[in-house]
Amino acid sequence: IGNARLERAIAAFPHRDEVIVVRRSFQLDPGAPVGETRPVRDALRAKYGISDEQLAAQPDRLAAMAVDEGFAAYHLGDNRTGNTELAHELAAHAAAHGLGEEAWRLLYETYFVEAGDIFTLDALVDLGVRLGLDADDTRDALSERQYVKQIFAEAADAQRLGATGVPFVVIDRRLAVAGAQPFEVFERALV
Repeated sequence: IGNARLERAIAAFPHRDEVIVVRRSFQLDPGAPVGETRPVRDALRAKYGISDEQLAAQPDRLAAMAVDEGFAAYHLGDNRTGNTELAHELAAHAAAHGLGEEAWRLLYETYFVEAGDIFTLDALVDLGVRLGLDADDTRDALSERQYVKQIFAEAADAQRLGATGVPFVVIDRRLAVAGAQPFEVFERALV
């Protein structure tokens, strides 16, 4: 949702041709075991102490926001969550092949629209193939953890800039917009 709002603000920006978006890794739950998932509701309940009533309202609110941004479907409350290290590494691997933006879009779509798996090696290799990457090369890159140092360095940089969650947009390393803010907030930030 935040990404869609940022993209709309960039499209409306008079100098949009001068804007370069660089996506960086920042995990929400880096302590989660790699390769394991659990229901989102259980994770939110454990992390924030959210009641069942609050949990029941969240997906409807987020789904309505997603519809406003043009998404036909948006899964969160009935989805699973886990450690996203390998997903971030897939995005870094794709970026090394000139497909970084496409990788982030596919990861968002797979997780939020399709309620698909972005946590296992096999699922991520399949996503790499959907991007046009070589399956064996992608499997090797993820198995050998070729991008793990890069994603941790990006997360550390984001923390130095003040990130505590996502989305976290930094403009010219001087102005930060935290969260899925309304379109108008991103629009004002670009001016």
